Amino acid sequence: MTTTAAALPTVQPGSFLTLHYRLAGPAGDVINTFADKPATLSLGTGELSPAVEQRLLGLAEGTRTTFELPAGEAFGERNPDMQQWVARKLMNELGDPDEKYNVGDVVQFPTPDGLGSYAGAVMQVREDGAVLFDFNHPLAGQPVTFEVQLIGIL
Repeated sequence: MTTTAAALPTVQPGSFLTLHYRLAGPAGDVINTFADKPATLSLGTGELSPAVEQRLLGLAEGTRTTFELPAGEAFGERNPDMQQWVARKLMNELGDPDEKYNVGDVVQFPTPDGLGSYAGAVMQVREDGAVLFDFNHPLAGQPVTFEVQLIGIL
């Protein structure tokens, strides 16, 4: 009698994953969980971009691999309309009125429904306290290296 090992689970649409991953652009890592505890996420919920999720489909549990995504594919092209001035009055309402904003800071904003948040990077601060934010993903319009190690698939 022969026994065959059960096939390892593979990533499917809607899979719940435990993984280490690294997203990097030309300037280096933006996210890297390899030195810390692994991430857990569900495919199809917007936690990873669709282009990144597509690379995961069909991979078997235990796989460690790296993908190179061309500029703009992972997080879209940079959109100049995603750079917006936010008045100091609104910043005070959304956060700490004594907060000092510096170029390069990343600030979390609540979504209009209050259920989530999105981030903007400070590009410029005016004399009147208004802040120019870039709401593009930090890797928008750039080639992206995506390294993944699939620890578990449910």
